[in-house]
Amino acid sequence: MPGTPSLLPPLLALLCLGVAEPKADPDEPWCPYKVGGDGAAGARLCFRPPARGFQCSARGCRAHRSAGGALVANVLRNGSVLLQWGLRHWGPPPPRPSAALRGFALNCSWDGTYTRFPCDSVELGAACRDYLLAEAHGSVRYRLCLQPRYAPPRPAPPAQCVEFRVEPAAMRDIVVAMTAVGGSICVMLVFICLLVAYITENLMSPAVARGGHAAAAARRA
Repeated sequence: MPGTPSLLPPLLALLCLGVAEPKADPDEPWCPYKVGGDGAAGARLCFRPPARGFQCSARGCRAHRSAGGALVANVLRNGSVLLQWGLRHWGPPPPRPSAALRGFALNCSWDGTYTRFPCDSVELGAACRDYLLAEAHGSVRYRLCLQPRYAPPRPAPPAQCVEFRVEPAAMRDIVVAMTAVGGSICVMLVFICLLVAYITENLMSPAVARGGHAAAAARRA
């Protein structure tokens, strides 16, 4: 019916893999995308809400920016990576509406022991300005390249790439555990120091004083 919002994007989004993402803006258009592994055909069309207001905080996130500044990889503490990009770093907009933006192509690869392996390639719609890489492997160096796609006759500008390494989950757990244990040990040491000071001040001093008085009385006798 005219004027009735389409329920197709939310339903298709539920069919795709659900991942905890940053809070989305309901006024922004949905981002359509297709994920294909090793050039597989027939990838499902999925939709996700954008996360335009996301800010990478120093405590739980590390930001890595491409050389041209258009692509930013926000490596989150839970092992996921939120990619964000803008068009102004790729040059001026096309002079004619016929050369409109058609979408983006995202290519992913990671370094193995002796060679580089491809990971999922993603085709994103023109409304997309971010994408969530849900499960990045720890201790692996990733390289992600993003390239806008325009309608002819405008050629596609060069891709911008960003490289990063995700901290392994085991190392994160070890750091958290060591921090907790170290804090507990510090609290115990402070408590022991206070207890020793209390015993020295309140228990041993009167006993020493009483011993001194007894010795003086014996000498007088």
